[in-house]
Amino acid sequence: MNPARSHSIKTVLLVLIGLCTLAISLVSLNTGTVELTTSETTSVLAYRLGLSSEKPGILADTVVWDLRLPRIVLALAVGAGISLAGAAMQGLFRNPLADPGIIGVSSGAATGGVIAILFGGLFAASWPGFTQYALPICAMAGGVGTTFLIYRLSNIGGRTHIATMLLTGIAVNAISGALIGFVVTRFADDTQIRTITFWTLGSLAGANWHSALLVSGLTLLGAIWVLSQWRSLNAFLLGEAEAFQLGISVQRVKSGLIFVTAAMVGITVAACGIIGFVGLVVPHMIRLSLGPDHRWLLPGSVILGGAVMVLADLGARTLVAPAELQIGILTALIGGPFFLGLLLSAKRKLSI
Repeated sequence: MNPARSHSIKTVLLVLIGLCTLAISLVSLNTGTVELTTSETTSVLAYRLGLSSEKPGILADTVVWDLRLPRIVLALAVGAGISLAGAAMQGLFRNPLADPGIIGVSSGAATGGVIAILFGGLFAASWPGFTQYALPICAMAGGVGTTFLIYRLSNIGGRTHIATMLLTGIAVNAISGALIGFVVTRFADDTQIRTITFWTLGSLAGANWHSALLVSGLTLLGAIWVLSQWRSLNAFLLGEAEAFQLGISVQRVKSGLIFVTAAMVGITVAACGIIGFVGLVVPHMIRLSLGPDHRWLLPGSVILGGAVMVLADLGARTLVAPAELQIGILTALIGGPFFLGLLLSAKRKLSI
């Protein structure tokens, strides 16, 4: 196909995915336990954005501005961050099965988060600022440390061995689960146990403007840098030696990608717990429609990841209403069969 025509088609597909994301977000804004009309939602948005002086009803204003909109913003940021991290890790590891949840990065971040929940209060008197941000800091530290460990253990002769990476992920998930279980049963009170149980299953129920803007800002900073590395990730697909010959600073780019992607996973885990399989499924969906070129794969994963997360949160809020399903359970029920299908389709290449 003519390169210019292919470029135009992929640009149009990205725009369509973006429009679908906007449409899903608007549907999510109107849908929930309290049903709102489009005019009520529009009235709230127009008033809050300074486009209208007509004050909306108190119920509609509270539901749209204080509850649903920050939740949607957080879902977009979390989905974009996890999906972009998954796409970058798959390029870095040169492995289509690299997912933050499967290879243990999310579990490592969760371990740091649980430690922050249990012991962050001990520093309240001396470092009040640290207590406020202990959860995201410890979760990012856990994610970064785990990613470096997985990379070191699964890298054999300059290439990532798929079986070693998956087995390392199994071991890391098991160790993280054991550590969380030990500290929770040994040090947590009843309130902390309930908090940690629901947090680790994944939920956006605690979203507010502070968490939504914090996660969005940090994710945006990380995303800008990762998106700028699309040429390096394309070169890595050929191998590290080939990438070096093409002028890529291999060690600098690898260290940067490991740190930034793991930090993005850590901040999303801190905000809403472990969300599995989104970082695996979304890059594969984009790869099927736009191809393996990271110039298109990375931004496509950002946009579609946000849409998938908003849609999953909408399902979590409405499927068992008035109760709420944990979003991590929903993504695992959908992503688990997808992962098994992917594993079976690639079984000839595996040698576990």
